[in-house]
Amino acid sequence: MKIISYNVNGIRAALKKGFADWLKAADPDILGLQEIKSLENQIDLDIFKDLGYHVYWYPAVKKGYSGVAILSKKAAEKVTYGMGVDVYDDEGRVIQADYPDFSFISAYFPSGTTGDIRQDFKYRFLDDIYHYSQDLIQSYPKLILSGDYNICHKPIDIHNPVANKNTSGFLPEERAWMDKFTSSGLDDSFRLLNSAPHQYSWWSYRANARANNKGWRIDYHMTTPSVSQKIKMVDILHEVHHSDHCPISIEL
Repeated sequence: MKIISYNVNGIRAALKKGFADWLKAADPDILGLQEIKSLENQIDLDIFKDLGYHVYWYPAVKKGYSGVAILSKKAAEKVTYGMGVDVYDDEGRVIQADYPDFSFISAYFPSGTTGDIRQDFKYRFLDDIYHYSQDLIQSYPKLILSGDYNICHKPIDIHNPVANKNTSGFLPEERAWMDKFTSSGLDDSFRLLNSAPHQYSWWSYRANARANNKGWRIDYHMTTPSVSQKIKMVDILHEVHHSDHCPISIEL
């Protein structure tokens, strides 16, 4: 089984850049999307259905903003839209699909780059999703929590850790949260199999950052141990260009 997570930074823009052709070629069993930035009636979902996918769509209330989705070759037994917290659910942050053998979540964590108000919002979200995930693990011991976490965990995950030490996404408090999160029953699946440096999933549009691979690894497949032991491949698909992010992949 191949599972991909991808912050598309606007699904309509990605479709204009060949996203559907890429999806057909990549052929994941499950695709978690973040930052879809589109209501269901703003795109033709038959594009995905014709490729054999069940579509579970969870946009933000605000048009053109945030939102998550899951495309799945196999129909989910149950889909949960949101966390049950209005301030996050209005922004379309979390969607969960349950299958007979495991549960998959596509999540889009808030960014704090626009200032203190959103950084404080991000910290509240981190606290809440930590407790939410701990409860989930009890009910779903085989869990994959994938998406854009908007945090680089360790210096190896960012091109210039010294210059960015006071930048949202690499703040000490955020990294400490990642320490806690990855010690609480969820593994950073990529680092279980790949310890190489210069492995990034997001690049600024500024200063030719992507061409120079001056990036950040902020997208993750977090897996519970019972899932982690079944992972046979991890990959960052840096050659895929529909967004300022690239897809990340695991095979079970």
